[in-house]
Amino acid sequence: MAALFGAQVRRLRLSAGLTQARLGAMTHVVGTRITQVERCSGAKPTLELAKALDAALGADGLLVDLWPHVYRESFPDWSRTFMAYAAQAVAIRQYTAHVVPGLLQTEDYARALLGVDLDLRDEAQLEERLTARLARQNRLDGPGRPELLAILDEAVLRRPVGGEEAMREQLARLVRTAAERQSCILVLPFAHGEHDMLGGSLTVLRLPNGTEVAYCEGAHHGQLFEDPHEVRKLAETYDRLRLAALPARRSLRLIRSAMEDYRDPRLPSRSDRRRLAQEQLQQPGGRRLRRGGARNPRHHPRP
Repeated sequence: MAALFGAQVRRLRLSAGLTQARLGAMTHVVGTRITQVERCSGAKPTLELAKALDAALGADGLLVDLWPHVYRESFPDWSRTFMAYAAQAVAIRQYTAHVVPGLLQTEDYARALLGVDLDLRDEAQLEERLTARLARQNRLDGPGRPELLAILDEAVLRRPVGGEEAMREQLARLVRTAAERQSCILVLPFAHGEHDMLGGSLTVLRLPNGTEVAYCEGAHHGQLFEDPHEVRKLAETYDRLRLAALPARRSLRLIRSAMEDYRDPRLPSRSDRRRLAQEQLQQPGGRRLRRGGARNPRHHPRP
């Protein structure tokens, strides 16, 4: 993909009658950097450079659209293989223990997660990673979108990634996705206790030819499984998680309930309102008011 990107830059540059030095000046890099891009040598182009080249060459978004594919080539071979499988999968089954799956993350939620990576160099690299992640969500748009079943541990709903407002928007995104015909979102409640994927995540992909592959991921590592026997065992693990999860309607109620807890901080939360109601009931006369309405017992003495 880097070679294709470079070839497109060279074609557009020559068509525009520009030298490498002139294009470099227009995009605020030295001419040798343009040489590296066109020859696919040296560091891969950054998102910022891809945008600048696209604008300077009048590429109408072509180079920006190509850039996420170039970016993926910086990942390990197994990771790129998994991304290639995910791009063609007809069904995606995911379980996540700590965060919303990347395919369903809002921009603010994703930015907050990517921003805590210790390997992050600067803001530009953060924007590159964010753009690449959001670009993969295009997989869920259009007539060729895969079926999606996502099981979220309840912890995913309770951790306010990016702050309360970002989390409220993220949960609203989950509610909207759950209403789509080819999507199903379930919640595995805390009450279920331990299970064999505790602390990690699991993705099972069904490919167009009917075969399946699986991917397990921890905080700092991942592993792709293609062996049919291993994939079958992981698919069975996923089926057990699905049986343990709440049904779709109860899951949706739990997501909405969690979303209520991320209200505007100036307004009382659902738990605050519940606590206030309990305090009112415990006040003198509170129980009598609830049972007897507004009647004043002093006006109705016992016989």
